[in-house]
Amino acid sequence: MKLVVIGGVTGGASTAARVRRLDASAEIIMFERGEHVSFSNCALPYYLGGVVESSDSLLVVTPEDFKKKHDIEVRTKSEITAINREKKTVTVKELISGKEYEESYDKLMLAPGASPILPKSIKGIESSNVFTVRNVTDIVALKSYIDNNGINDVAVVGGGFIGVEVAENLREAGKNVSLVEGTEQIMAPFDYDMVQILHKEMDDNGVKIYLSSTVTAVNKNSVTAVKDGREFEVPAEVVVMAIGVAPETKLAADAGLKLGETKGIKGNHNYQTSDPDIYAVGDAVEIFNSMTHSYGRLALAGPAQRQARAAADHMCGKYHNNKGYIGSSCVRIFNQNAAVTGLSEKAAAKAGYSFDSVLLFPADKPGPMPDSHYMAFKLIFEVPTGRILGAQAIGLGSADKRIDVIATMITMGGTLEDLKELELCYSPVFGTAKDVVNMAALVALNILYGESKQVHINEVRGLVEDGAYIIDVRESDEYEAGHLKTAHNIPLSELREHLDEIPKDEPVYVHCRSSQRSYYALRALKGRGFDNIVNISGSYLGISLYEYFNDKEEQREPIMTAYNFD
Repeated sequence: MKLVVIGGVTGGASTAARVRRLDASAEIIMFERGEHVSFSNCALPYYLGGVVESSDSLLVVTPEDFKKKHDIEVRTKSEITAINREKKTVTVKELISGKEYEESYDKLMLAPGASPILPKSIKGIESSNVFTVRNVTDIVALKSYIDNNGINDVAVVGGGFIGVEVAENLREAGKNVSLVEGTEQIMAPFDYDMVQILHKEMDDNGVKIYLSSTVTAVNKNSVTAVKDGREFEVPAEVVVMAIGVAPETKLAADAGLKLGETKGIKGNHNYQTSDPDIYAVGDAVEIFNSMTHSYGRLALAGPAQRQARAAADHMCGKYHNNKGYIGSSCVRIFNQNAAVTGLSEKAAAKAGYSFDSVLLFPADKPGPMPDSHYMAFKLIFEVPTGRILGAQAIGLGSADKRIDVIATMITMGGTLEDLKELELCYSPVFGTAKDVVNMAALVALNILYGESKQVHINEVRGLVEDGAYIIDVRESDEYEAGHLKTAHNIPLSELREHLDEIPKDEPVYVHCRSSQRSYYALRALKGRGFDNIVNISGSYLGISLYEYFNDKEEQREPIMTAYNFD
């Protein structure tokens, strides 16, 4: 077999290496338009902040390594300009010499990736101070320009993974960083209530965030943006465009290969295109979402590697069970670790699920441990089945560990009952005996089975403004340090002495710091005949985190006397 691979990064390189392991006699040639192959593209932003000290360390395998270790020929700075399916050849253009020639194949792998979006509607988008982050050459050029020109003010356009990581690392490098995002939040995979923690974290660390803002022009020392019809300037000597990527499908389309509904290359469960001798993986392809039963694109290295392995196996006569994807990812934003898997609330609603969610802030380690901190954890589940649909975690500790557990549960079709009983390892240096994920299952089951009622933190401002009866069951010193302006303070320790003060003819909303004591209060009151008690999901800590950033940015009247983030 002669295999030609187009694209030498994650998907292409993984395909070539896997085929070599399965077929020692195969002729394998890999073409890459850029000058590097098999580099760590997810680590690119960390070169800006000095976490990755040398650009050379971003290179995982060199062309020489591929030849010596795997007998794979790599031709860099070589662009494939056409595919002739009848002749089973590709047209190669050497970018340095300009020479063109044809190369035959038995099997062809398309792994061209995706290109950063650069809207032509933005005036000045082609200026020399506008950069993208796609490969090692891009990141080296960006850092060199900043260092050589004494740049201080940088605007990052786009609040996805790349944009946020670039903003963080440039801020860590001492630059004045602004982030401009067109929607109401950064990090789209997270729900709006959870992402407020990340908004605060970036703001606390000196990154100025402009939400619901559209860049219209790049100027010499600024970008022009528009929000609600109002035009304003953002300081920017350098602009990094990170608003998303578009799959590189021209080569496939010109060859007559089918594209999917999301304009990615369409393939079957073995990643074969409409031509059975041509495969496609990575950022350019359309893949099946097992949660929504729809097709989408997923620009992540882990799924690309798994796709490559499956495609390579099929080329060599092996088969696999394609279960689609659920979408799991993580990011560190300054001190906060954030991870997400499965469906968010907005994605579950779009997919037509009947669902509910719980938000809690348990400690990630026992209190006596010096590195014990709260972890914001959100669990989304189907009603009435209790099937787990998704989860999000943000905290100083191991958010990724908790989300990995949930990703496993989702993949295995797990329910809240399964999660409640899930046995996890325990030591106080790693977590709590009743882990965050177990606790979330217990809270969710109480909601699912009707043992307790809740309102979500996005509803609290309306409750306060409408004069709803709210009980704060924290101790009086906690209450005095900051409370909802309309809340009545009845500490849990004194609750039974004040039953006559609590109305029974209207909803009564209870909260504490993190919802544990308020749940105890709910159970105590329910046992005394109160059937009108509603727990505020997330409690005072969650309300503070949810309200803070918007209060500051919109300069609106807070609904609390003081925030509490501890």
